[in-house]
Amino acid sequence: MNQGLRALRRIATAPTPPAAVGERCEMCAEPVGAQHRHVVDVEGRQLMCVCALCYLLFTDQHAELRYRAVPDHYVSFPDCVIGQGEWDALDIPVGLAFFFVNSALERTVAFYPGPAGATESELPLRDWRTILDRHPELDRLAPDVEALLIRMPERGGPGAVLLLPIDACYEFVGRMRMLWRGFDGGNEARNFIAEFFTTMSARARPEVAS
Repeated sequence: MNQGLRALRRIATAPTPPAAVGERCEMCAEPVGAQHRHVVDVEGRQLMCVCALCYLLFTDQHAELRYRAVPDHYVSFPDCVIGQGEWDALDIPVGLAFFFVNSALERTVAFYPGPAGATESELPLRDWRTILDRHPELDRLAPDVEALLIRMPERGGPGAVLLLPIDACYEFVGRMRMLWRGFDGGNEARNFIAEFFTTMSARARPEVAS
């Protein structure tokens, strides 16, 4: 029996689990370790913690499934710089945001961190397509599960771009919510932003323009 069928059988036959210490797969109730994988519930817009076998059921990003596996995919774009004018055209009120394709809405949406957690931009993103046309290497997101994180420096200058798994972005925003102080976030939040970009950049595979 292949791994996919084994996972489906476990989901179908698993009883309702009792309360237990430690995390469990949210599909089949098998215990999962601290370093586990995630899938996105596309309809509910939620991340789910899953075991390795359940994760494998949803790795086909082209299949029309309710759940999609979040890939372990980190990319940096050292030759791509976002100009301040390009950023200003997006009407994002802070200097950092992540962008992902919402398949249910069939469009790219933007979220940025703040004291209330992740805030979706309510402003029109009419110039996002212009940015992708100028930087075609960025036009490669897997819907719902990958995001482009763009950080603009506080004192002007070009911005940096990373492609990250969507769960890393949500973890970042959640941490920012805990650290945020006052109107601009405070020193602790700014230090975390710098540390996060350093860590993620170290994990990322550079994509150099040909």
